[in-house]
Amino acid sequence: MERGDIVTASVKEIAAGGAGLASVEGMKVFIAMTAPGDTVRARIIRKHKNWAAAELAGMLEPSPLRKEPACPLYGICGGCSLQHLLYESQLEAKTAILKNAFTRIGRTGIPLLDAAASPPWEYRNRVRLHRAGKNLPAGFKAEGSGSVIPAADCPVAENGVRAALKRGTFPQRECFTIYSRNGLFLCEGGLERGRTRLLDQEITLDAGVFFQSNAVMLEKLIADLLETAESAPAGLPAADIYCGVGTFALFLKDRFSRVDLVEENRAALELARENVQGKGIAFFAMKDEDWVKMKNGGKTGGTEDYGFVVADPPRRGLSPGMRRWLAAKGPPLFAYVSCDPATMARDSGELVREYDLEKVYLYDFYPQTAHIESMGVFRRKGGT
Repeated sequence: MERGDIVTASVKEIAAGGAGLASVEGMKVFIAMTAPGDTVRARIIRKHKNWAAAELAGMLEPSPLRKEPACPLYGICGGCSLQHLLYESQLEAKTAILKNAFTRIGRTGIPLLDAAASPPWEYRNRVRLHRAGKNLPAGFKAEGSGSVIPAADCPVAENGVRAALKRGTFPQRECFTIYSRNGLFLCEGGLERGRTRLLDQEITLDAGVFFQSNAVMLEKLIADLLETAESAPAGLPAADIYCGVGTFALFLKDRFSRVDLVEENRAALELARENVQGKGIAFFAMKDEDWVKMKNGGKTGGTEDYGFVVADPPRRGLSPGMRRWLAAKGPPLFAYVSCDPATMARDSGELVREYDLEKVYLYDFYPQTAHIESMGVFRRKGGT
């Protein structure tokens, strides 16, 4: 089997990243745009020692899990990779991917997993748009390249975003972000700041600063986080690591005597200062490694006890220093919010030496895509 060869394959499952996984001549072959149960002809486009990547060259027998994609740009635009799969099957595939990551990478199982479904369409409040040049229409990056696909609609986008795409009247910028929810519309180069309500709180957003793109799932995550925090020891402070604009701390501040917010992105932390106010609030504009060094006083052991910590790191996961600090001086209760099952599973494999993994939540923030968001709840062994 070499690059350019056409092979016949039976797809068994969806792999991390969204491609269908088949076995051909004893080798794993990843085939984009396929579904479990498909029998296909596939063209090998990349060959590695133990696996190959292929593109769909023909359908011999379609899976009953398939459906017609809702977007005419599907397969051209790089935003979605699972529109050809029934939504229930998407959620099942993501659950299996998350479980497999914990078993294969973290060498630990998931004792209890709760998967939360999202509205499958018109859910996305925040999108990043691009232009190929001045006065050209805005759109999305193409699959597998940096070219721009003009887009006058997007079925996964919230209705305010869809309306804006149809109007097409955006700032003349090479790339920019828009956010829409409940009548609020923010756009880089236009009205950039505004307030929206999450559950019973209001929060200030900026179109140019990262914020979660699915408000329905974010509210579900916040509710689960608050329920988790209820079992944290009373009287001890909390910390929100990689706090962004302060979303979690905004809801935690009334539960704890003090909340420390740590964030290296200064624009995000300035918003957090505006969003999270009151007594017992402290802000740290620094990298997680530097915050750990400060707390440790340059030594291995910690210098302060927390009752609860929530961490929402970028895709690379927890830093080595943060993992060591959690192991040595972490709180009795730790919530790990993740956008990458592989790095979360890696980190969890270290944390379970000192913690029991009580539960994992899966939140389908991005239906029609292969992205997986989750939260793990860790309780220190021998603790309360």
